[in-house]
Amino acid sequence: MRIISGKYKGRVLHPPASFRARPTTDFAKESLFNILANHFDFKEIRVLDLFSGTGSIGYEFASRGALATDMVELREAHVRFIRKTILALELQTTRVFHVNAFVYLCKTNGPYDIVFADPPYDLGGLEELPDLVLEGNHLTEKGWFILEHGKRHSFATHPKFSEERKYGSVHFSIFRQCLSP
Repeated sequence: MRIISGKYKGRVLHPPASFRARPTTDFAKESLFNILANHFDFKEIRVLDLFSGTGSIGYEFASRGALATDMVELREAHVRFIRKTILALELQTTRVFHVNAFVYLCKTNGPYDIVFADPPYDLGGLEELPDLVLEGNHLTEKGWFILEHGKRHSFATHPKFSEERKYGSVHFSIFRQCLSP
């Protein structure tokens, strides 16, 4: 797993082989961040990374200078790895929370400019995530929710769905809090 751009560009991180996480592929991650770079100034945004796994997406935002990056992960071993990496990279504006993502969303408000979620593709309740994020005061007025999922799900009929991008088996559904330009 590597950081693609920013202060830590090219830095390779080695999560333990025992991790059950499915990190977003470098190709998909790079493509997503190219899209985001056309819409956001990374140095002016606050980010929430749900189901952080190895922390790959959160580190990418932090490396690019995000004002704040909050990561949420349930698995204790993953949280330890993320905390260790945050310390090693001296990411002053990055935090990790050891809690279930659904609980975090029910008890915490943003607002964030970007909420990213990469849950297990077969997660029960995955279909509820867009509404929990979009209706829960978690996004700024022009904020985006990005949900990584497999091909079995489609969110195209959701009222705040903006677009879907596909990179091999990785699908990103992008929702915008406000769909007007």
